[in-house]
Amino acid sequence: MLRPSLIAALGALALTQPALAQDHTRTERVQFARGTSAATLHGNVHGYDSVDYVIGARRGQTLSVRMQTSNASAYFNVLPPGGGDAALDGASNVVDWRGALPANGDYVVRVYLMRNAARRDEHANYTLTVGVR
Repeated sequence: MLRPSLIAALGALALTQPALAQDHTRTERVQFARGTSAATLHGNVHGYDSVDYVIGARRGQTLSVRMQTSNASAYFNVLPPGGGDAALDGASNVVDWRGALPANGDYVVRVYLMRNAARRDEHANYTLTVGVR
């Protein structure tokens, strides 16, 4: 039998993780205009769908991500090259993030709705500003 504290911890974990049963993930490579180091992207997510923005960067550079959204349950994660643990787990309600990059490669900024909103088939419009310096 599971202890009440373990049940509570598992429940809290489930509420802070992005929806795992995602229907569709759209992938877009981010290209900066000549002479710039940032781009502003507009999009939307719906239900269990998500959008992966792929950004090529080098070790030692700084990646910045800022999101404005119409839905408080929309978040983003920053994933390192090759996958693995998120450099940022957006479930902490971060809307403006900046971090030094530990490796060369393609970083992914994943925009998604939290499970509670995805289950209700909600949608979110967003503006994402990403930069590499």
